[in-house]
Amino acid sequence: MKAFKLWISIVLTVIMFSSCGALKTPVIVRNAPIEGYRYVFITPTKELTSSAGGTYGGQYGIYGASTTKSVNPSDVISGGLIKNGFVVLPELKSELNNKTLIVNYGESGRRNRGLGYTIEVTIQFISAETHELVCSCTAEGQGETEADDIRQAIRRALAGLFDNK
Repeated sequence: MKAFKLWISIVLTVIMFSSCGALKTPVIVRNAPIEGYRYVFITPTKELTSSAGGTYGGQYGIYGASTTKSVNPSDVISGGLIKNGFVVLPELKSELNNKTLIVNYGESGRRNRGLGYTIEVTIQFISAETHELVCSCTAEGQGETEADDIRQAIRRALAGLFDNK
């Protein structure tokens, strides 16, 4: 019995330490300063809906709960950029190309972490005039659902970009 209790405590300790590790630090690549840009055109993305839930049984029956959340990455990016002083354009305007960034979003990885996984995203900022990469930011997030993971990763990536000026 003592060996079993010891084994359980070791397993729980390993799980706790592996799930409590910090998320990776956001990676920012700067090829040129973004301070000269005022406008952004964000490539549209589709909404992602995800859910998490569980069931448990008791003396009087089976019970359950679930959570459903949605996220549209371009909306989260838009909010972060507006908060940092950018004007979001509904379409590219050639007369503003020298002050406009094209913003692209993509999921760039997953990593097992504890009892779940993280989702990594990369946001790319391209000059509308030269089509050169101005900068990019990559970060990961982990939450209750995939929607939470993506929302957190985007916010961490943008915070890394604007906090490290």
